[in-house]
Amino acid sequence: MSKKIAVLFGGNSPEREISLKSGKKILNALLKLGINAIGIDPINFPLLYLNKYGFKKVFISLHGKGGEDGTIQGILNYLNIPYTGSNLLSSAITMNKFLTKTIWNEYGLPVIYPHYLLNKKNFIKLNYLKIEKKILKFKLPVFIKPNCNGSSLGISKVEHLDDLFNAIEKSFIYSDDILIEKYIKGEEYTVGILDKNILPPIKIEYPDSFYNYQAKYYLNTTKYFCPSGLNKNKEKELKNIVLKAWNVVKCNKWGRIDVILDENQKFKLLEINTIPGMTSHSLYPIAAKKMGLSFYDLVLKILNLNK
Repeated sequence: MSKKIAVLFGGNSPEREISLKSGKKILNALLKLGINAIGIDPINFPLLYLNKYGFKKVFISLHGKGGEDGTIQGILNYLNIPYTGSNLLSSAITMNKFLTKTIWNEYGLPVIYPHYLLNKKNFIKLNYLKIEKKILKFKLPVFIKPNCNGSSLGISKVEHLDDLFNAIEKSFIYSDDILIEKYIKGEEYTVGILDKNILPPIKIEYPDSFYNYQAKYYLNTTKYFCPSGLNKNKEKELKNIVLKAWNVVKCNKWGRIDVILDENQKFKLLEINTIPGMTSHSLYPIAAKKMGLSFYDLVLKILNLNK
């Protein structure tokens, strides 16, 4: 009998819905490959029982808090069960957008400036006019985003000062810290990493003013281009930036980095996703397919990276 594999999906983060879709698709692929896999939702199953039930490996398909922030990785380290994706420290660092950007900047990698981190407690204490003044130095529009969250949940593009307070309040629903950064107009790309390989970059075109939750998962008007349309030199430059960005935060196995190409043809790093979505709308499988990997090949490869 083959090793018993647990596929973790669901959880209690705001990204639960996407995690369920990703996890079930992964589980079905493993079952069709004849692998002894069982889907587990941590909401219904105490993870400390994984050893007791004989699980030898875990495929993590939990998105957001509790999945990508090092929590689950810490539990599995304690249980001494191998798992897919990056380790505890890299997961915890990259879940924090501000911290990731700070490290990237230290290593001379291109990030969006100016930006400003605002804590919920400080927001209550600080004079709101002071915050307005600080943000006006950025010049509108700005992006307001939860510092530790994914799937574009809680993100707003603020073009008028009148909308600032509501955008901040909305963002605080998802995280105790929010990141406020200058809006950069440009073209968005996402680049997957599988083991030591950079997957073909994907260019994203979306109908709204930014790549929001609806555009990511539900709208059929969002377009993906793979090949990306970048010339050879520009694509090489992008891959070099992405690889360095991946390595300096010591991520490994598999993941995705989002990047914007501004109007001056300069790449700016946005964020890392250490457990990319694997739904029918997800980008990671699209890039892998372009490299010749079917969804089944991809799932198997990710699972076997943690031997």
